[in-house]
Amino acid sequence: MSTKTKAIRGMRDVLPDETPIWQWLENKLRRLTFRYGYNEMRLPLLEPVSLFERSIGEATDIIAKEMYNFTDKSGEHVTLRPEGTSGCMRAVLENNLCYNKTQRIWYQGPMFRYERPQKGRLRQFTQFGVEAFAMKGPDIDAELIFMVRDLFQELGLAQYVRLELNSLGTLEERQQHREQLLLWFEAHRDILDEESIKRLETNPLRILDSKNPAMQSMLEQAPKLLDYLNEESRNHFNTVCQIIDCAGIPYTINPRLVRGLDYYTRTVFEWVTDELGAQGTVCGGGRYDGLAELFNPKALPACGFAIGIERLLLLIQTLQQNDNPLWHFSPNVVITNEMNDDGLYAQTIAEKIRSNINALSVVVDCSGSKLKRQHHTARQNQCQIIVTINKDHTLRMWDLSGAQQLTIGEKELINWLQKYYQKFLG
Repeated sequence: MSTKTKAIRGMRDVLPDETPIWQWLENKLRRLTFRYGYNEMRLPLLEPVSLFERSIGEATDIIAKEMYNFTDKSGEHVTLRPEGTSGCMRAVLENNLCYNKTQRIWYQGPMFRYERPQKGRLRQFTQFGVEAFAMKGPDIDAELIFMVRDLFQELGLAQYVRLELNSLGTLEERQQHREQLLLWFEAHRDILDEESIKRLETNPLRILDSKNPAMQSMLEQAPKLLDYLNEESRNHFNTVCQIIDCAGIPYTINPRLVRGLDYYTRTVFEWVTDELGAQGTVCGGGRYDGLAELFNPKALPACGFAIGIERLLLLIQTLQQNDNPLWHFSPNVVITNEMNDDGLYAQTIAEKIRSNINALSVVVDCSGSKLKRQHHTARQNQCQIIVTINKDHTLRMWDLSGAQQLTIGEKELINWLQKYYQKFLG
């Protein structure tokens, strides 16, 4: 007895009915990056495991539990990439892209993390990322925030998301804060849950990110990293806030915002929503000036952000209820056929339309169904025009937007469609 083959858990298909909204969003992202002067980079799916162990930090959940690692046939220890920033930094350093110049880069593609699949969180997910290199000032931090603000406005989501900011300072400042934080948590060890006790030994800063209700009061009173910033870090953060204030973007300073990866320094930010339950972070980013030095003796200032596409689409569809016609594929013209000639004439007519008006989508109904069913399917697909080939080889055309019907010849049909197409574009 055969068993049904299914997709791997946490890795889902994007079906034909879903791809139009992906394409719609991807066009918005390309337009956004063009407007801000960012160039696309396409990164490999496979990277050395050591790249992420060094950059993300061995104590993080990604390295400890979520990586898809294996040894290839040459004996190299490789992994499916869990995020894009480390690979982007590797590519910039390997190809010397910042020699005497800055770089603004964006990328998009699948990332892989082995974790419990749930709504808005998959094992294979798609990430859109933006990275800026060789710019150390607070102005580029603010530019990234402007980009995300513009995207949410363009998508009609601005009122449903809020910006949270924090500064993680430098490594030295975090170390001072870490020492005081450890003392604080040890004094309140009886309140800590099992996961937080594990993090005491590895990454105590992440305890601040805990959602355990029993710990919230204690965490609110814990030492704040902002109190340990030196003058340079404090001025950097204050300037970021001033630039955002001038742009009229509301925000909240959240001293417990730490992000999940070890390479962050100074400015960190998240755009958060209350519309998706526990999966509330829609965009996260910040500065990571120390990342390059893990691979290269020379420092390279850098900052960026990333957005999970599936989660962003979930938010869009939750709020806008699938009512945007651009999210669905609707052919301009559908050719239906009353004759039983294997579609020879229908395909000929379709090719003539395409060659004369190459911007139109022309679909031939090849189902072999009766004419009434062909028309029903065309209307279901929300096409604009139906052309029927009658048994006597005459053509009948329906303009569904105006319910107009015409018996028409081939040349007249092409001319009519050309005029209609111009009118349709306005």
